[in-house]
Amino acid sequence: MSTTTDGRSTRWDEHRASRRRELVEATLRAIREHGAGVGMDDIAAAAGTSKTVFYRHFTDRSGLYAAVSESVDARILRDLGSAMGGGSPDLARAGGSPRAIIAAAIDSYLALVERDPEVYRFVVNAPLLDAPSGGDPALAVTSHIADQMSALIGAALASVGRDTSPAAVWGAGVVGMVRAAADQWLADPSLTRADLTAHLTDLAWGGLSAAWSDPS
Repeated sequence: MSTTTDGRSTRWDEHRASRRRELVEATLRAIREHGAGVGMDDIAAAAGTSKTVFYRHFTDRSGLYAAVSESVDARILRDLGSAMGGGSPDLARAGGSPRAIIAAAIDSYLALVERDPEVYRFVVNAPLLDAPSGGDPALAVTSHIADQMSALIGAALASVGRDTSPAAVWGAGVVGMVRAAADQWLADPSLTRADLTAHLTDLAWGGLSAAWSDPS
């Protein structure tokens, strides 16, 4: 009897997870069509359902925002991992020079901004939330990106026998710089993505290059 109950529970959990993914994808379509300031009515229409269904699966707008942010977070981390050679902090496995890997990581972030600007605005500015609580609503996304960058910097420091303790701060600093520049780029897209990537890489590498210098 318990096996049957467990089986039904598992199937229901799988169905619920699948339905949540469908609703998140519908939300992304609505954001792309109506912009980052999309309302729940348009989101529900894109899904062909009612707001009640969304609230049943996500509790409230904060829950839906969190689910969309998680989806975008996963996409950025996947792209960033590819740019860094499969997400490995091992520089030899990642391939290419450390500077080139930093540039690829910066470009992967900017690629999302260029490809999905309204989705990016939705995550960073959280217009769906009347008054975001707990500080920066996009902190979870940027923190995960900073972790990836910090791992790369830490591996580089270790490879030349340097103290790895600055890696976390430097990784967060690089990501903060890129995010600020991306926000400005959205407001004034006069630079190409390639040019912006080059400028940001030059700026970041100006400080980070010492980390790859052999202390001997």
